[in-house]
Amino acid sequence: MKEAQVTLAYKKKLPGWTQSALPLWQTSGARRTADITTGVFHYVIILSLSFVFLYPVLFMISQSLMTARDAADGTVQWIPKGISFENFAFAFRGMGFMEHFINSIILSVGGALLHLVGCSIAGYGFARYRFPGYTVLIVLLLFTFLVPPQAIVVPLYLLFSRLNWLNTYSPLLIPNLFGHGLRGALFVMVFMQFFRGLPHQMEEAARIDGAGAFRTFLSIMLPMAKPAILVVFLFSIVWHWNDSYFPDLYLKKTNTFTLNQMLGNFRESNFGQQKEAISESGDAKDGIGQLPTNHEKMMAGALMTILPILILYLYTQRYFVESVERTGIAGE
Repeated sequence: MKEAQVTLAYKKKLPGWTQSALPLWQTSGARRTADITTGVFHYVIILSLSFVFLYPVLFMISQSLMTARDAADGTVQWIPKGISFENFAFAFRGMGFMEHFINSIILSVGGALLHLVGCSIAGYGFARYRFPGYTVLIVLLLFTFLVPPQAIVVPLYLLFSRLNWLNTYSPLLIPNLFGHGLRGALFVMVFMQFFRGLPHQMEEAARIDGAGAFRTFLSIMLPMAKPAILVVFLFSIVWHWNDSYFPDLYLKKTNTFTLNQMLGNFRESNFGQQKEAISESGDAKDGIGQLPTNHEKMMAGALMTILPILILYLYTQRYFVESVERTGIAGE
């Protein structure tokens, strides 16, 4: 009681402006300092993580703009002494860019569209219906998701060989329609998770109006699944675009190659041409730093290969992030 009385007496002696200004200074100044410190900490973390992910792309851009002399010069690290765009022209011609770019578009967009058709129907069926063998099929779906594709590549190759599908896009496209493999199982789960969150009243209203199951799916449920459609479509495009394992396995003719396959061929042919030129000139000094890989031209070809996907992501990243959140992939 005595301490409380002394405190009250002390506060009464302080001027009014002191009593009002002291708490204001404590709250505003301390909060401002805490906000600045928190903001600086967040930016440091974000910039550090961003640099880790952007380092390969920045390195690729820097190297692709270098001349052969700068690439062979150990003193040149990031900023070239002379910027050159000849590497891109050389890679464009050497890779046959337009022809194989069209091949990559056909394979990526066609595979994504077939994934949408097959996986959306399967995901809707698993989410909305219970039928005999439902549990068994779910277990098989999970098993397909867990089995690595390399473990079943031999029987797949023999099957497609008997169907005369080798050197065509059929082994890379037709299985997508049936949700085959790791990708198909993942996309079926995405659609299944999304359709489970939609209200059943809309389907019941459609049935009352006389709509069947297929019409209800096409007219009511599928238009509401735009977030899941966008996620599956973009994931499938990127997956097909970056895939080089299965195209190398099934495609052996050069006119069917994708950009990823041509990038590997471009390295080998470029290396062979440069080795012949150095051996004909007889001047080993000119080939120092260029003989192993012809580095700057390879970087230009790699940058041209990933550039369409980067542009696609920059254009759709806002819708992509929103769709991922709405489909529940983020784990929420």
